Amino acid sequence: MRILLVEDDADLAELIALGLRNASYAVDMVGTCADAEELLRTTVFDVACFDLGLPDGDGFDLVRRLSEDPELRRPRRLLVLTARDAVADRVAGLDAGADDYLVKPFAFAELLARVRTLLRRRPISQGDILQIGDLAIDFHGHRAVRSGKRLDLTPKEFSLLSFLAQRKGEVVTRTVIAGQVWDMNFDSHTNVVDVHIRRLRAKVDDPFEPKLIRTVRGVGYVLDESH
Repeated sequence: MRILLVEDDADLAELIALGLRNASYAVDMVGTCADAEELLRTTVFDVACFDLGLPDGDGFDLVRRLSEDPELRRPRRLLVLTARDAVADRVAGLDAGADDYLVKPFAFAELLARVRTLLRRRPISQGDILQIGDLAIDFHGHRAVRSGKRLDLTPKEFSLLSFLAQRKGEVVTRTVIAGQVWDMNFDSHTNVVDVHIRRLRAKVDDPFEPKLIRTVRGVGYVLDESH
């Protein structure tokens, strides 16, 4: 397993890299967005761990470019490591496309556990295009097209659509969606899953027929072309 570490604090980066290597991971270490992008043009990483406050830009911008620039090879999973602990920052990171968010200072054992959890997630078949009716999802290019029209999806909306599509015809509970797409325990008092489903439907279903995303009352959601 190969990990990209984007951290401008050289001492901290060395400590993290040493710990990851001792855990048998291969680690590439850079300190700027530019150096990270250079590596991502040629190398596929299993996980990228990145800071937000980098010398030449914000880590959020780097995450967004992974979805926008076809020359960048998006890592399988993205983990934010940052001192920004406000809820708004966490939400912004996850909505930008990160899979998990760990606030500094943190115990290395927790970082290692987060990395293992990310790697255990069901992998996406990179390079494959999944067709469901008139909906085509390009996992490698992070693009979705319906009836020939490119859908303007945020990174988190694309992750949600991809997750449902890989489980075509399977009813997925809110708990599972929250755990896999947001990497969080589902709180019955939050409507984050329902809000994002509504936003996704507005782009994937509202302008088209037939509707692909269906609510199974009291259970969760399913994406298929049979209704």
